Amino acid sequence: MPKLTFLPEGKEIEVEQGITICDAALKNGVEIEHACEKSAACTTCHIIIREGFDSLEEASEIEEDLLDKAWGLEPESRLSCQALVADEDLVIEIPKYTINMVSENH
Repeated sequence: MPKLTFLPEGKEIEVEQGITICDAALKNGVEIEHACEKSAACTTCHIIIREGFDSLEEASEIEEDLLDKAWGLEPESRLSCQALVADEDLVIEIPKYTINMVSENH
């Protein structure tokens, strides 16, 4: 099973392939904003994939359009509600800031 490591905390979890990164995080006690209830309508679940980015399927056009509005956008940015875990380990940074607020857990 793939291992996900969340930065800056360093928490590691093992998850099944095919789950969204957001769902995997929430099921394992990793706090991640998701203001639109994971419907790809905002950017609060924006993450940066520090390792394993190429194992993910390409972002949809809707996700790409939303990412353009994300604070701190990087080439390896994704919306965690849309990115499905594949067969490789991932290192994921949860940014301190979202378009809505400062995340209280950082």
